[in-house]
Amino acid sequence: MNDLKIGDSVFIQSYKHDGSIHRTWSKSYVIDENDDYYVVVTDHSWVVEADNRRWITKEPAICFYYKKRWFNVISMVRKAGIYYYCNIATPSVYDGEAIKNVDYDLDVKVFPDNSYMVLDRNEYEYHCQKMNYPVEIKQKCEKEMESLIKMIEEKQKPFDFSFINDCILKYFSLVFDERDLQNVQ
Repeated sequence: MNDLKIGDSVFIQSYKHDGSIHRTWSKSYVIDENDDYYVVVTDHSWVVEADNRRWITKEPAICFYYKKRWFNVISMVRKAGIYYYCNIATPSVYDGEAIKNVDYDLDVKVFPDNSYMVLDRNEYEYHCQKMNYPVEIKQKCEKEMESLIKMIEEKQKPFDFSFINDCILKYFSLVFDERDLQNVQ
């Protein structure tokens, strides 16, 4: 299996419990990788939905795909501030082709003022029945949702502006050479 290195380009693939594809992202750039997570940036990347709808991301997003946690976090850098979209999902793995996980429907949207909303409870309940989620999966999803909300409320990384700022600067330093950065300043 190939290892990801900083600066590599990688695909992201998200599946549903039944093995069907949920969503894919292309043109993601690795800016960090360690024992806990992969950090990638999507910037004007193609996204393909399960129903074949296609769209391009509008702003840079710093994405944290955790290797041991049952969630991932997408931080979208916008003029109005940083918005986060968090997905309850299996730990992410890289198999030489893509970073992959299974999405379990429950989501949390976090706003620049650190307020948040839990989303898609109805979709989660529907898929619990339709795909017959095992009790262990449901317990893990609920436990990880609690951990995620605690991280948000305590502004732990990545819910910390200065950390996201450091990540975006790291991304820019990878895609632009020093001359380009000096012209921006």
